[in-house]
Amino acid sequence: MVSHCPRGGRIDLGDVTPHNIKQLKRLNQVIFPVSYNDKFYKDVLEAGELAKLAFYNDIVVGAVCCRIDVNEKSRKLYIMTLGCLAPYRRLGQKMLEHVFKICDKDGNIDSIFLHVQINNDQAIDFYKRFTFEIKETKEHYYKRIEPADAYVLEKTLRQDDTGKENSAVVANQKEVAPPSSTSLS
Repeated sequence: MVSHCPRGGRIDLGDVTPHNIKQLKRLNQVIFPVSYNDKFYKDVLEAGELAKLAFYNDIVVGAVCCRIDVNEKSRKLYIMTLGCLAPYRRLGQKMLEHVFKICDKDGNIDSIFLHVQINNDQAIDFYKRFTFEIKETKEHYYKRIEPADAYVLEKTLRQDDTGKENSAVVANQKEVAPPSSTSLS
């Protein structure tokens, strides 16, 4: 049975702060099959708009944490985590739209990418609805879970050969409920 975010409640995205970082840690322990180290949480505290908690009626039910990866050829936004508790799946779309808005506001992001465990079909389908594509398979990406392989999913925002920008926000995107599994990345 697919769970949906209860209707009628107040949904907000809020900053990750030293006062609520333990809530993010606990949420990640519940949602994701991997553990994140202290450096991850230290970096999240410094991420500003790239890290948000999702609140339903003032209760933390999800989070999105990103970073910008820059090399000599490109500037990409990496979704480190994006997930929410099962009854609040619709917040996945709201968090992904927040990521798109960051990219639109920045204007210099070439693409958005993330890793998804190869057997997480619901997450893969969720991202494909927003025009993410499987770009490659990373063998042995995960250390302590099976299967250990991950797909790299990517959404191109700017074409390399022309430099022409594409809007990250999908025009006329109908509301899509994220998968009912516990994690999206």
